[in-house]
Amino acid sequence: MPNFAQFLANAAEKGEAVNILFEERLYDLVRVLHKITEALTSEGIPHELIDGLAVLVHVEEADPKHSTLTRDVDLIVREDLERIKLAAAKNGFRFRHTAGVGMLLYGEGDSAENAASCVQRQFRAEKKRILGEEVLVIPVADLLRMKLSAFRDKDRVHVRSMNAAGLITAGVEEKLPGELRVRLQQVRVTE
Repeated sequence: MPNFAQFLANAAEKGEAVNILFEERLYDLVRVLHKITEALTSEGIPHELIDGLAVLVHVEEADPKHSTLTRDVDLIVREDLERIKLAAAKNGFRFRHTAGVGMLLYGEGDSAENAASCVQRQFRAEKKRILGEEVLVIPVADLLRMKLSAFRDKDRVHVRSMNAAGLITAGVEEKLPGELRVRLQQVRVTE
């Protein structure tokens, strides 16, 4: 993966316009994602990307002009927490539990901006690439159900982004329970 400076140099060489704030934050997030993915994969710990960064990965692949940025990395894990903490610590992460969520903080600060949140559930992961490296990501249908179930402001923004990128197909929509279909229609009406 090229670093951020290399990305900027390549874009300048091609004469491309770049949203520096968006791209720099994306590189920071993906750096944390790749570090925690490397740590968990090297220890054989199953995990997959969920929430806002998963939305971004799917939307970037489908239609990048509808991408929205998120503030952290969220993962689903299926292993013993102590094993996860040990694997993460080998790669510079510290564990912190706050507001009912386990977080793996990277670097010196305590900000969620350089953290990977861990939720213990199970979905079927899909392999996707982001900034040159492969990661396991929650499938669109499961991600949509998760977003419509939570239905916070940021979740509705993510649903709009997925919808605008053409990810919410008729096949995905028809598998939603009735209440979630109603919520999807509410989001579409307010686009």
